[in-house]
Amino acid sequence: MKEIQAAIRSIIVNDLFCEIPESEIGVDDGLRDVLALDSLGFLELRVICEQQFDIEISEDDFSPENFTSIRSISDLVLRLRETQLETT
Repeated sequence: MKEIQAAIRSIIVNDLFCEIPESEIGVDDGLRDVLALDSLGFLELRVICEQQFDIEISEDDFSPENFTSIRSISDLVLRLRETQLETT
């Protein structure tokens, strides 16, 4: 879980160019309110997470509830990984 959260934090800073240092981003900080991600940022985050974690995020899973914070995204990644392992 910590590795996934660290990877998501790194994506936000390095790929989405968030100006807050990684060390200052909390797992429960709001992606929209605190980190100022916009609609395009959320789409980019979805695509990068799909590529980096080898998952597919459906339209249903691409919801505000699942993309509120680093913690909510890491929970989604874990759930999708488990689901994909069960189906293979």
